[in-house]
Amino acid sequence: MSDPVCPLCGRPIPPEARQSLHHLVPKLRGGKGGPVVLLHQICHNQIHAALSETQLARDYATIDALLAHPRLAKFILWVAKRPPGFHSRTPGKRRGRR
Repeated sequence: MSDPVCPLCGRPIPPEARQSLHHLVPKLRGGKGGPVVLLHQICHNQIHAALSETQLARDYATIDALLAHPRLAKFILWVAKRPPGFHSRTPGKRRGRR
């Protein structure tokens, strides 16, 4: 069986890689029980560093919308060159949970 693929960066997610589930609509904005996607932890961290909960719920509740965000697009180009298990700290502070 092959490893799942991160829908954000397109790299496989091996079992040893840091990973997490992302609610496409944040739980605090009505997404509890809604659709989730498995992402590399570094990809998930970048989403939350770039966007607030309100922005995610209102404008970025799909993978296509996330891929179109300028900061995330730049990050994806960078991380796609890294090995599937790569992880590092996400630069910049996390945005507030509004």
